[in-house]
Amino acid sequence: MTAIRKYVFHDGKELELGKRTLVMGVLNVTPDSFSDGGKWNTHDKALRHMEEMVKDGADIIDIGAESSRPGFKTMPAQQEIERLMPFLEAVLKECPVPVSVDTFKAETAREAAKAGCHMLNDIWGLQYKEEPGKMAEVAAESGLPIVVMHNQEGKAYERDIIETMKDFFRRTIAIADHAGVPRNNLILDPGIGFGKTPEGNLTVLRRQQELLTIDGVEYPLLLGTSRKSFIGAALGLPVDERMEATGATCVVGIMKGAGIVRIHDVKPIARMCRMTDAILQAD
Repeated sequence: MTAIRKYVFHDGKELELGKRTLVMGVLNVTPDSFSDGGKWNTHDKALRHMEEMVKDGADIIDIGAESSRPGFKTMPAQQEIERLMPFLEAVLKECPVPVSVDTFKAETAREAAKAGCHMLNDIWGLQYKEEPGKMAEVAAESGLPIVVMHNQEGKAYERDIIETMKDFFRRTIAIADHAGVPRNNLILDPGIGFGKTPEGNLTVLRRQQELLTIDGVEYPLLLGTSRKSFIGAALGLPVDERMEATGATCVVGIMKGAGIVRIHDVKPIARMCRMTDAILQAD
C-alpha cells in the first residue's frame, strides 16, 4: 500500500489507511444477495452479525440494501431507502467502528449521510449513467470518503484492460474535481467481478499495483473479491466453499498494494491479512 489517509468522523470514530490492511465486513440486508441473501435481513440478525464481524476483526462495516449480483435489476431509490434506513439507523447506534453504505444512487447516499454513515461505496465510481454527477454532489456535500469502483457494461476491452481502467478512474477523478470532492476522499476499487471476464479478473489482480497511482497521484485501493464467481470459474467451487480462495486473493492483493479488503468471512481472512502485514512489515 502507498497512500496514507486519516479520516476523523462526526462521532469521533476514525479510520487510518496505509499503516495496516483494514478489513471491511459485508452486511447485506437484502433478500437476494448472491452469497448470503436473506441471512441478515432482520434487525436482530443484522445487529448480531455486525457484532460478530467487529469481534472477529472488522475495521469497517459495509451495509447494502440492494444486491449487485450478476443479472440484478435496479430498484427505485425510494424502495432502497425504505429497506436500508431501519437497518442503518440500528447499526449506527450500536456499531463501534465506522459504517459504510453500499449504493450507487445519489438519493440513497444522501439519506445515509444524513443518518450518520461514515463512508459511501459506489459500484459505478461516480459514473452511474442514470444520474450523471449526482453521486459526486452528495460526496462533496457530505464530505465523506467514497469508494469509487471501476465498472462497465459488457466485458470486452478493445485496449489493455489496466489502461482502460485508468481512463475510467481519470473520468471519475475529473467528475469529483468538478463537484468539489477532495481527492483525499477518493478510494479506488478495481471492481473485481464487475464488467470483466473470469480471466480479466485474474489479470487485474496480477497487475493491481499499476492502479495505485493515477497521473502521479497515489490513491488507497479497496479490493473486493469475496466469494465471487471468478473463483468458482477457476476452481469449480460453489459460493459457500470459496473462503480459502478468497483469502488467497486478499493476500496477493495486499502484496500488490490493497489497503482495504471487503470480505464476508471476517475471522479467518482477517487473520490472513494480519499475517501478511506482519511479513511485509518485517525488517
